Amino acid sequence: MNAPLTALPGTSVSPRVTVDVWSDIACPWCYIGKRRFEAALRQFPQAGQVDVAWHSFELDPAAPQASATSTRDILAQKYGRTPAQAQEMLDTMTATAAQEGLEYHFETQQRANTFLAHQLLHLAAEHGRQDAVKERLLRAFFTEGAYLGDIDVLAALAAEVGLDATEVRAALEQQTYAQAVRQDEAQAQAYGISGVPFFVLGGKYGVSGAQPAETLLGALQQVWSDLAPQPALQRIGDVSGAEDCEDGFCALPSNG
Repeated sequence: MNAPLTALPGTSVSPRVTVDVWSDIACPWCYIGKRRFEAALRQFPQAGQVDVAWHSFELDPAAPQASATSTRDILAQKYGRTPAQAQEMLDTMTATAAQEGLEYHFETQQRANTFLAHQLLHLAAEHGRQDAVKERLLRAFFTEGAYLGDIDVLAALAAEVGLDATEVRAALEQQTYAQAVRQDEAQAQAYGISGVPFFVLGGKYGVSGAQPAETLLGALQQVWSDLAPQPALQRIGDVSGAEDCEDGFCALPSNG
């Protein structure tokens, strides 16, 4: 028979789960993946003990700072499709995004190199506003047709969610966080990440792609199970009727 175990009070520490997410601003699946992960968090009882960090990944580091070519034509050229076939792909993506409550407007999208935007996310992390800035950049790019290759545009968007526009401009002009972006990308390469979004949970589990919320919830539950607090000391045996000394009852008499 297994002896009953009693965890002693005050001997455990609530763990925290770290979720590191590699993604790109110009990635439609990354916005969808963000929504699905948020849906998983809403179903996760320990959501308040989850820390999320967004990491840099450039799908096209050699992309020009700006491009007048439409998203449809870029897609057609990249995959060897006709403009009509490329448009069908965009329409399918738009419909998929809509299922997650997102509104995509590829017809007004202004393509841009995302290196500056990734630097902004590192600045935002230092101010505890990274998720808010990430959300604002994604909405600006996919829904509003904002040009994210412009420092003034990025500063204005960051100011909307609580950052100082002057500080943002200075950091981006001076490339203060350029090395931080490169370090993220080096870590992605070390992990073998070739596509985004990519979620790393607890530094142990990797989830590739914009998986359904149920899959992401399962991953959260798995990592939580691994990290669940164990008491530093466990009491073994049936404690009812056990004989022991308590509060000086068995203290030996003084020889004095």
